[in-house]
Amino acid sequence: MFHKEGYKIILISTILLLIAIFAIDEFIEIGWLRMSISTVFIIFYILVLQFFRNPKRNTKLNDNHILSPVDGKVVVIEEVFESEFFKDKRLQVSIFMSPLNVHVTRYPMSGNVVYSKYHPGKYLVAWHPKASTENERTTIVVKNNTFGEILYRQIAGAVAKRIVNYAKVDDNAIQGTDAGFIKFGSRVDLFFPLNTKINVTLDQKVKGGEEIIASL
Repeated sequence: MFHKEGYKIILISTILLLIAIFAIDEFIEIGWLRMSISTVFIIFYILVLQFFRNPKRNTKLNDNHILSPVDGKVVVIEEVFESEFFKDKRLQVSIFMSPLNVHVTRYPMSGNVVYSKYHPGKYLVAWHPKASTENERTTIVVKNNTFGEILYRQIAGAVAKRIVNYAKVDDNAIQGTDAGFIKFGSRVDLFFPLNTKINVTLDQKVKGGEEIIASL
């Protein structure tokens, strides 16, 4: 199953692949060269399909858990000052997504969307310390009666040129459901109260909609 954000690109890629295969077969007579060029186009097409895949996840709804919003690797766990919304110290957990990861963003918890804002910005590599505040990004805050307010931030990377965010203020967020998409390499930051129990470690690989990031 593919994400709806990829339908147009997949269609265009399919047409281009068919045209390329026809042209290669029509105009290139050297067998090994024809095979090599065809293989390059097919590999590129497979990578496009892989990037926009949207696998079904077995999300177990639990108000005492914060689930990972994305697939990727934990690259930051630290206490920071969150300057946009909370304006105080928070625990930050950052997850880096390579171009090979699933890039669907899912709601980390159920609740009400109380804040959603897009920020234009730079395209520093996603693991750069300043990416969280200087890159193109969206900031979303979800609130419920168990955790209070939890902020997550979609951040574009050096390759990503478009962030898709479905969360709007007053929306009812359901844990594990589709909240957006980031095209190509990128990262997501989460900000928790200082007393939150973090259930992941640095360099741990996590799966969106299933992995428990934090708990009470």
